[in-house]
Amino acid sequence: MLYDGSFPNTKELRVYISMNTQDEILVIENVTMSYGGVSVIHDINLNIKKGEFFGLIGLNGAGKTTLIKSIVGLKTYEKGKVRIFGEACDHKESKTHMAFLPERFEPPWFLTGIEFLRFSLRLYGQVFCEEKVIKASEDLALDSTALGKRVQTYSKGMRQKLGLLGTILTNCDLMILDEPMSGLDPLARTRVKDVLSSCKSHDQTIFMSSHILSDMDEICDRVAVLHDGRLCFVGAPDELKNRTNERNLERAFLHFIEKDKAA
Repeated sequence: MLYDGSFPNTKELRVYISMNTQDEILVIENVTMSYGGVSVIHDINLNIKKGEFFGLIGLNGAGKTTLIKSIVGLKTYEKGKVRIFGEACDHKESKTHMAFLPERFEPPWFLTGIEFLRFSLRLYGQVFCEEKVIKASEDLALDSTALGKRVQTYSKGMRQKLGLLGTILTNCDLMILDEPMSGLDPLARTRVKDVLSSCKSHDQTIFMSSHILSDMDEICDRVAVLHDGRLCFVGAPDELKNRTNERNLERAFLHFIEKDKAA
């Protein structure tokens, strides 16, 4: 249903609002946070739609992880609202539909990979299926035989793949991934992009931050540029490239923030 600028009656207006609100998986309104009296993020506003692949990009210290932690309820914001599926981000109901992979993922060292995945799936009420887990691990280029070993023996890349497995297998409607490509080689990155694109095709919503802007250019429907704690661009990667007359997203991003700084 598309809004054409007029509604014959109030009932039709309510139906329009209801239909469009249901498509908003994540809504961030005027969120502001500070540390020691110094503002870190300022009046952030974002609406993420169902089935959207949304990317958050910015330099180190721009506030990306701080914003993500405020979304998942790990940090308290001073002003504003965050709603997930229409509920406050700290509401129990919103968390049952959301899976989060932090930037520095460290699984319990004393568990095997299989034990960690069993635990993760149990948290979300998902049935553990060994055949499905093995298939998923192979899809992410993680040797399935490693799942029987304790995670203290894993390399950084293997731990990252395990975290991604635990996140993806929950089948949550919203996945929030903070630097999920960290420590992954080109083969694993390609596999991760394929798996996440498959999740999107099943109407799952992905909110992801990454410094690897070639990946964001390839898979994101929209990106947001966070610079000095403020959003200075939200739109399709091609739009940012067109604005800056650059051919790749990395150069377009750098061009844009330098222009923003000058302004």
